[in-house]
Amino acid sequence: MSDSLRVYVNAKPVDVPHGATAIDAVRSVDPALAAGVMDGTRSIADSRGLFAPPNAPLHGGAILRVIGSRTTPVAAG
Repeated sequence: MSDSLRVYVNAKPVDVPHGATAIDAVRSVDPALAAGVMDGTRSIADSRGLFAPPNAPLHGGAILRVIGSRTTPVAAG
């Protein structure tokens, strides 16, 4: 059994340890993107385009995309 999992973040292959989460994979590719996820300006989507929480556990072959946050600013008033 391998000590790592191959996953893909924004089409880039990355090897992460077993037990890694989505944010771990993003951080290993681009720490600035991971910071955006953590501050809410970015989100992680899975291969189907569905929201993936940063703490989602990974499986081999997982495909993740970092996208703009889907939150809508609240109007003052």
